[in-house]
Amino acid sequence: MKKCWALLVLILTCSAAWAQQPTSADDALARLMAGNKRYVLHREQHPDASIARRKALEAGQHPFAVILGCADSRVPPELLFDQGLGDLFVIRVAGNIVDDAVLGSIEYAVEHLGTRLIVVLGHEKCGAVSAAVESGHAPGHIESLVAAIQPSVEASAKEPGDKVHNCVIANVRRVALQVRHADPILKEAGEKLGVKVVAADYSLDSGKVSLLDAKHP
Repeated sequence: MKKCWALLVLILTCSAAWAQQPTSADDALARLMAGNKRYVLHREQHPDASIARRKALEAGQHPFAVILGCADSRVPPELLFDQGLGDLFVIRVAGNIVDDAVLGSIEYAVEHLGTRLIVVLGHEKCGAVSAAVESGHAPGHIESLVAAIQPSVEASAKEPGDKVHNCVIANVRRVALQVRHADPILKEAGEKLGVKVVAADYSLDSGKVSLLDAKHP
């Protein structure tokens, strides 16, 4: 009996924490960036990793942000944003590109889970972007990744500096634009529900996430 009461208290505690989840895109972004700051300073809290949290999540999920990131093993969103179970709806694909499957996944989070923030996260020294910059072709199914990034290669080709990182930035911004204007669900969600799509870049060296939109310096 005591164990049952203890479990109930833990679940209610997690439910109360859910009630404090960010309800707007701006609040969600602030929480993400606060987590990244902790990560950069190596002061991680590793939240929402308890048994009670795991039990509470059996009833459903309410992630406060969608992260469309690269599959690169050096860029795990839950770690670099210092978040835990049920906090982030993460979609990872090499080059953080977008296709129908990715858009459908994002739409699910927005439409059915109520998520209001979408972050498209690129990173320096991206292998998929490097392949696209170095050659317009690649073996096997990697070709589809290179082809998806190719417009960003062309758009950033004349910019001075690091060609790969210039392309990373161009690609993140282009993908964010694709997500933002995806009909019918995401475009309408942005106009009517306050859903925001933010482009961001991750530094492998410092661990810092930089927001690329002018209104989020």
